[in-house]
Amino acid sequence: MKTALIIYWSKTGNTQKVADAIKQGLEETGILVTTKKPEEAEDVDYFDYDLVCVGCPSYSWHPPDPVTAFLKKKFAAYRQQGKIKPCAPKVPGKNALVFVTYSGPHTGIDEATPVGKDLRQYFEHIGFTILDEWYVLSEFHGSLENSTKGRMGDIRGKPTSEDLQRIKEDAKALAKRL
Repeated sequence: MKTALIIYWSKTGNTQKVADAIKQGLEETGILVTTKKPEEAEDVDYFDYDLVCVGCPSYSWHPPDPVTAFLKKKFAAYRQQGKIKPCAPKVPGKNALVFVTYSGPHTGIDEATPVGKDLRQYFEHIGFTILDEWYVLSEFHGSLENSTKGRMGDIRGKPTSEDLQRIKEDAKALAKRL
């Protein structure tokens, strides 16, 4: 049986909704899924899973500090264990998915893309194959102006149930690639 780990950080619930949709899609294909927040995943070994999914919101085109701190700590541990190798050779059967929620009231998805590229580097350095980067437009909680007048238009209520259904279906398709 294939296994997946989803690690996510969510302040307002947007990223959690996406993580839950990914979990549902993967489970519907028969994959055994474990979901954790970074503070619960410090002792988890990515190499115990066929697929590791990591998600967070974009904060001013950076991952939130708790996510960066978690990934840097995990990276340092893998370096100490000798799992960080020159040229980052691929480890067969080890895959990753990166997902980022964003509101982008100023420049849209361009605010989220650097976060996805940052997250994926942690996995590329340990030899995981990056299956995809997903960027999910989400409501900017706490600011009506940023949820209605930004570059992305009116994003209240995002991700919608339709968005989450699409993510679930995308997760099913991704599972077939494992």
